[in-house]
Amino acid sequence: MEYLVELPQEAIVMGFAASCIEHVARRLHVPYRTVYDSLKRTDAITKYIIPHYNSLHTQSREYVTEDIIEYLRNRGEKL
Repeated sequence: MEYLVELPQEAIVMGFAASCIEHVARRLHVPYRTVYDSLKRTDAITKYIIPHYNSLHTQSREYVTEDIIEYLRNRGEKL
């Protein structure tokens, strides 16, 4: 018998934010903590990734990764 678990929307969005951190870190070859700290300093998680989840999650992983990198660089983050 197969059981399906439905996650709350908040958990899905937070999982997406975590995957964004991981993919940016891989793309830039830096520790995920470096990316998280940059996102936190610029409020990117709370002011960009989460509020724009509905449109971001429909884009390719490459697009979202590059978009986040551009967002951080436009805010003066040196990654």
